Amino acid sequence: MAEQTRMVEAILFATADPVSIKELTGRMPHGCNPAEALVHVGKRYEGRGVHLVKIEDAYAFRTAPDLGYLMQKETVEVRKLSRAAIETLAIIAYHQPATRAEIEEIRGVSVSRGTIDQLIELEWVRLGRRRMTPGRPVTFVVTAGFLDHFGLENARDLPGLKELRSAGLLENRPPPGTGDVDGDDEDDGQEELFEDNDE
Repeated sequence: MAEQTRMVEAILFATADPVSIKELTGRMPHGCNPAEALVHVGKRYEGRGVHLVKIEDAYAFRTAPDLGYLMQKETVEVRKLSRAAIETLAIIAYHQPATRAEIEEIRGVSVSRGTIDQLIELEWVRLGRRRMTPGRPVTFVVTAGFLDHFGLENARDLPGLKELRSAGLLENRPPPGTGDVDGDDEDDGQEELFEDNDE
C-alpha cells in the first residue's frame, strides 16, 4: 500500500486537473486499489501546505486555504463577466439542470445565445440531459471546472440565502419585480459576455 500511495501521490502532483479513481486505476498496475491509497494520501497531507480535495468524483492537490495569500499575484483585470452572464451562471448553478426557458423565466428577460455560449467556452457550464417534455429542451449544468474555481466539492456546497445576505451580496439588489428592470439582452448590449474594465 505504501508503494500505491506513492504512485497516487506522483500522478496527482503531475497534473493540474482533478483525477478520478477510474483514471488512477487505468494508470496504475493491475490489482492496485487507488481508493484506499487516496485515503492514505489524504491523511499524509492533513495540516500540510497542500491538501487533497475531492471535486465531484475526482481528486486533486490544492493549496491549503490559509496559505492562499502566498499564491496571489497582482495583475491588471482586463475584463469581467457582464451582469447578464453572472445572473445566468448563478441561475444555472442554483437551479441545475436548467433550460433556457427556465433561465429566462427567472431573469425576466430573454437570454442571448452568446451569453450561454461564452459560459460554455469558459468551461463553467456544459450541456446536460434533454428534458423529457415536449420539444425535449436541452438543459445546462455547471462543470467540475466551475466547482474547482470556487473551491466547492459539489453544487450543494453553494452558499444559501442566509450566507449571501450576511456577506452583503443581496443587499444592493432590489426585490424581484420592483424597479431596475432590464430590457432584452439583445437591446442591452449583451451580445458580448464581457465588459471592459478600463474606465
